[in-house]
Amino acid sequence: MQQIQNDLVQINRLTISFGQSAVLRTLNLNIGTGETLAIVGESGSGKSLTALSLLQLLPAHATVCGEILLKNTSASEPKAAAVDLNRLGANEMEKIRGVQIAMIFQEPMSSLNPVKTCGYQVAEAVITHLHLSEKNAKSEVIRLFTEVRLPDPEQVFDKYPHQISGGQKQRVMIAMAMSCAPRLLICDEPTTALDVMVQKEILLLIKDLQQKTHMSVLFISHDIQLVAQIADQIAVLYRGDLVEYGRAGDIISNPQHPYTRALLSCRPGLYKRGERLPVVADFFNKDQPQKMPVIRENQNIQKTTGTGTPVLEIKNLNVWYPTKRDFRGRVTDYFKAVRDINLTICKGETLGLVGGSGCGKTTLGRAIMGLTPIHEGSMLFKGQPWPKQSAQGRHSAAAMQMIFQDPYSALNPRITVGKAIGEALLVHSRYSKAAVKQKVLDWLEKVGLQRDHYDRYPHEFSGGQRQRLVIARALILEPDFVICDESVSALDVSVQAQVLNLFNDLKAELGFTSVFISHDLSVVRYISDRIAVMNQGQLEELGPADSVYFKPQSPYTKALLSAIPAQGMGGSAE
Repeated sequence: MQQIQNDLVQINRLTISFGQSAVLRTLNLNIGTGETLAIVGESGSGKSLTALSLLQLLPAHATVCGEILLKNTSASEPKAAAVDLNRLGANEMEKIRGVQIAMIFQEPMSSLNPVKTCGYQVAEAVITHLHLSEKNAKSEVIRLFTEVRLPDPEQVFDKYPHQISGGQKQRVMIAMAMSCAPRLLICDEPTTALDVMVQKEILLLIKDLQQKTHMSVLFISHDIQLVAQIADQIAVLYRGDLVEYGRAGDIISNPQHPYTRALLSCRPGLYKRGERLPVVADFFNKDQPQKMPVIRENQNIQKTTGTGTPVLEIKNLNVWYPTKRDFRGRVTDYFKAVRDINLTICKGETLGLVGGSGCGKTTLGRAIMGLTPIHEGSMLFKGQPWPKQSAQGRHSAAAMQMIFQDPYSALNPRITVGKAIGEALLVHSRYSKAAVKQKVLDWLEKVGLQRDHYDRYPHEFSGGQRQRLVIARALILEPDFVICDESVSALDVSVQAQVLNLFNDLKAELGFTSVFISHDLSVVRYISDRIAVMNQGQLEELGPADSVYFKPQSPYTKALLSAIPAQGMGGSAE
């Protein structure tokens, strides 16, 4: 047994290597009893590796050096004896995982077994660790589901993961993690890609459970502004090194390291609409040091009204999905995903489409593209009925393109990115193969990638690079109309800034009209001329971007805005 101070966990000189490459170097951190430590940084910084090392969940070929000391519950001395998690065997770690240290993983859909009910999976953990009977385990699971505020806990118990929303799946994972009352809860990006209202609910839930059980929390995130709401301490990791560490309030109000300043300053909500966003590299430029943005209430709201030549006219659009059929197969009931939408989108404008998960915004985007059947209503694209059902429809579709939410699943993993981008040209144009390759190479450079990336596969690129690839694939045809579906929702703040800058540059060059779909009103306000707010399939509010953002009229819009993490420097963008 070793000695440890009053902290629950002490991490001393932790180094993680893969082969000869160290991806995390001499990390020293403390997690106080009953406190929340947030580790922030972009993808590849080492924050998730730190969390996985506490549970010995790193790949077998990883080399881990240093100490991870966990306070021993049986010790009563002021300087309690501790065990080094890094030196425990497999059997000893089994007694730690789930019981003393539990973890909520980043993607609940991939963490839950799709062929087993939610209740069964949590009950399985309860039976394994608490040795309860099946009947008592079910009662305990329903109690846990109630505690994490799942609606209709008894019904959720018998549902499969695909039958509940993303926020509800995350609550199931929290219930599973809390089932054995752990002393330390590790949360690895638990709110990534969730809409802001669900994100706020999950954060409040974790905080409430922490206060009830007095557990410690290790919270992993790429969003420093988000963790500021719940963290006592913040540790900032940059490329495997700890660059700043201290009390949350001090880090947010007076960041010392350029990287910390960059994480706080790259957020679109801090800048005027369309203003070029800084990126991390700007804050390391000693010749042109970046200052923290000064945020003040907007005094000059720009009244963009959406007047001009209509490009897309949507009239009384309804998208309904059959939910019940009678014994003859006739539909008797529908889920009304999109109801009575009327919109006119004018040439050259960007319409921001915003709302919580399940509001119908992605369904509307897919209906515009002709990817989802329309139940009722009509659309005109450049004055002609859309989508076209004629033989020329496939070729006219080149004028309208979509940038999908998940760039990895949108790219074929079996073909090189060069072929994936050039495929659209071969389908929709008369270019020769040599001309197609040359145009693809030009577009790779245009979106900030390199020409030698042409022969690489999607898995060889980062998330931000993949997003650039799908942008290139959509815009290489130089379409008149582009739909962006949550294109920056899961990106690090600096990568998000790069992609938004790229989008603005390409729009200025090509002059396309666009619909920008997102759950984040601050991003939508920055990128859009007008904002349409959707709720339960209907338009809740529509108006100029600055007016909707700074002076919302709908209670639902006000609720969305109140759920956005407060800007660390106070106020709203000037």
